[in-house]
Amino acid sequence: MTQHITIASDALRVTLNPRVGGTITDITHVPSGLSVLGEVPWDPVDAPIASLGARDENHWLTRYGGGWPLLFPNGGDACTFDGAFHGFHGEASIAPWDVEMVGGSAVLSRHFFSVPVTMRREFSIDGDLLVIRERLLMTGSAPVEVMWGHHPTFGSDLLAGPVEITSGARRITADDVHDPAANPLLPGAAGAWPELPGKAGAVDLSHPGGVVSAMAYLHDFEAAWVAMRRLDDAVAVALSWDGALFPCAWLWLELGGTSAPPWHGRGRLIGLEPNTTRSGMGLADARRRGSHLLRLDPGQELSTFSGRPAGYRRSTVTAGPFRPDRVWNALRSQACRRPCRRHRTDGTAPRRRSRSLRRPARC
Repeated sequence: MTQHITIASDALRVTLNPRVGGTITDITHVPSGLSVLGEVPWDPVDAPIASLGARDENHWLTRYGGGWPLLFPNGGDACTFDGAFHGFHGEASIAPWDVEMVGGSAVLSRHFFSVPVTMRREFSIDGDLLVIRERLLMTGSAPVEVMWGHHPTFGSDLLAGPVEITSGARRITADDVHDPAANPLLPGAAGAWPELPGKAGAVDLSHPGGVVSAMAYLHDFEAAWVAMRRLDDAVAVALSWDGALFPCAWLWLELGGTSAPPWHGRGRLIGLEPNTTRSGMGLADARRRGSHLLRLDPGQELSTFSGRPAGYRRSTVTAGPFRPDRVWNALRSQACRRPCRRHRTDGTAPRRRSRSLRRPARC
């Protein structure tokens, strides 16, 4: 099993670890040498979990080094669901993946143990865009429900100074379970992005800072994108994705706010995480709440691409003077099949959703 592989262009270098979850471990802007993905302050075990399911969060953290894992078919707490055990954050995040290099792209594939699904993931670089194309095939004889999401966590050079987060989301809701001492949010509070009611007044989540540990969910997207820039304009990152398939994005803030091991107050990570489901506490909790789960029928095939850019999930990394027009122009192809006047080029959100967008599921 290949341990780490790298794909690169003149602008971007991306490293993956097929041995543990196919995780993207590094995204570096080549001209500047600046990296955007976060790292944890401990040495993870560079080997998959033998049972293919982490029994709890701490067990999962023994394999977590930061970066960008995939969450499937579970996201959050380990649980027994429809008679099957699903480990914390799902099999995909800690299992080994087969890998094949096709031209300049890396193709990862896996036949899952916990659900009857085969998934293929293709990673390629288009200039300074990382493009991830994913396709899954349901091979079982009875329907299954799953969670499917991405867990990109940013840090490193991107969090070396104050940052600003912008998004196409209209609404945000605080998680109603995650409430450590360093959480400034009122559990379950909802509001218009970027503000939420907090324990000591309104909290502006577009400018995270201080000692914080918090979890919230962005939803009701006008267009499915999120961006974060360092305020000195040295480096920035932007993501866009298929908002019909992934109608929510988890926002995870771990800024020195968790004192329990293995964090010990040393974490510096911000997660911006597209997902099918709003609950971050696992499949069983999501069903109990009536949250949207992705149903897969026998023989069904789903993909995050359909032959046009609007199906791709992209990560745009820019370095040097940050220009909102560049980020928005990179993202707007996700919202329209062709450029349209509704999409501004001044870095602001469009006035209204393009009719070419599919209606997203309710998360």
